[in-house]
Amino acid sequence: MIKANIVLDKKVWEKKLKRPEIYFKKKLNKLSKLSTFKNKNQEFTLMLTNNKKMKDLNLKFRNKNVPTDVLSFPLKVKLKNKLYIGDIAISFEIINKRAESTSFDHELDKIWIHGYLHLLGHDHKKNKDYYLMKKKENLIFKKLNKIN
Repeated sequence: MIKANIVLDKKVWEKKLKRPEIYFKKKLNKLSKLSTFKNKNQEFTLMLTNNKKMKDLNLKFRNKNVPTDVLSFPLKVKLKNKLYIGDIAISFEIINKRAESTSFDHELDKIWIHGYLHLLGHDHKKNKDYYLMKKKENLIFKKLNKIN
């Protein structure tokens, strides 16, 4: 089972996501049923925050003085029968702005999946890695949002 500890850093998220814990629990239950993620006992923390916090984190950890949509902090620590794989932070303002042309859930799913793949060791420094990661993101997104 894949589990996310949700940290609601900014209340503004509740305007678009009434119960973040339940939203992500449902998504991760679906993810856990996909063959690639079956039998994965993973845990991570997902911080839902704002541009100011993202800018601070981006400056501190990447030396970039601008807000960003998502930051991932991979970490592999064995906890009893689970593997803690790290932390993800997501900016409300950026997701909300992108949602003007799609939907909030659509943009949120795309970005947390992106962050999650970073926790698993994927990156997009080279073009071929970018396309491979994008393909995985799209595949996961489609499977998680398939209407059953």
